[in-house]
Amino acid sequence: MRKNIIIIVAVVLALIFGRMFLSNMDKIKSAKARAGMMTPSVTVAEVGTRNVTRQFGANARVMAKYRVDVLARISGYLTKSYFKEGDYVRAGQVLFEIEPEQYQYAATKAKADMDNARSMSNYYQKQLVRYEELVKQDYVARAEYDNALAQYDAYSAQMDSAESAYRDAQRNLGYTKVKSPVDGRVGIIAVTVGNFVNSTIGALTTINSSDPMYVVFNINSKDYSELVRIDGAKAERDVEFFFSTGKKYEHKGIQDFYDNKVDETTGTITMRATFPNPNDELLQGDFGRVIIYSKSKDDLPVVPQSATLENQEGLYVYVLDEKNLPKMVYLKTMGQTEDNMWIVSEGLNKGDKVITSGMQKVIPGKPIRIVDVLPQETKPQKKQNIFEKILGKK
Repeated sequence: MRKNIIIIVAVVLALIFGRMFLSNMDKIKSAKARAGMMTPSVTVAEVGTRNVTRQFGANARVMAKYRVDVLARISGYLTKSYFKEGDYVRAGQVLFEIEPEQYQYAATKAKADMDNARSMSNYYQKQLVRYEELVKQDYVARAEYDNALAQYDAYSAQMDSAESAYRDAQRNLGYTKVKSPVDGRVGIIAVTVGNFVNSTIGALTTINSSDPMYVVFNINSKDYSELVRIDGAKAERDVEFFFSTGKKYEHKGIQDFYDNKVDETTGTITMRATFPNPNDELLQGDFGRVIIYSKSKDDLPVVPQSATLENQEGLYVYVLDEKNLPKMVYLKTMGQTEDNMWIVSEGLNKGDKVITSGMQKVIPGKPIRIVDVLPQETKPQKKQNIFEKILGKK
């Protein structure tokens, strides 16, 4: 009887543990199935490179090639002006007149003094020739010859002084006509007709040259180093200018100057481009943006735009590590795209594997299921700069 009870208990326990085992196996299988369903399926592509023209953007300011203050070089009342504010003037064109009468009188007197001195000098030169012959024949004393020579020398020196005074008077008379020293556009008239002017009162007006115009901009030293690496320091590069409205200026400029130092405060270097300005669209002091293009091309990694995500820290992609586990990598791009591919300056290398689809369910460091591996894309089709992208231009 006791033996039968033990057998029955053993059977019951075996059934209980068997059921528990089968139940746990079902749970394990279900968990594995759920885990398999939760593993994201992704497409992966290898990072390729493109041979591209590099672009670097910077804020810019328009400057006139020549900026000249027009000054009075003599004293007197301003009697006339020969232009309107904003007129385009040529070098040598008369802008103002300062009362010429007193300077005309001074020039006339200086000329009379010069003529008188020349006349006396000529007279004693002739006397000197006569006395020279008479001295040889002992008709006059040597002292008279010496006196004639002294008079000639004195009037010759007086003539030289008078000629200098006449030229100075003529120069001052010429300054009564205030002329433009350069071609350019005239600004506001600072001193109007009727006022007394001299060389100390400051500019009568200001002339800014208008064609060509300078555009000055600062790029950071790292971008400058990249340009030097690609092109060398002395390359003359194409530059495009964008107005503050976003409109692109129709003419291209040439970068033809870079400073000889890096600003210690900003870490930037000043560069300058020269732009043609036939229609006076570029104005002194205007602000905008420029894009400077490398003269030679450079190999850079590219990644599909569809493979990128963005958060508060910036643009990023998921890159597979050596165990094929995803990790977040933040990118720096060139602000330009080709055929819907970002041109990457930092963050990726050729041959890296990035996830191009299924990224929304990817968790960094967690397994993924790769369903397809795409080849590298290297063929360029269309380039679009960052400013045109912002403006929505094709």
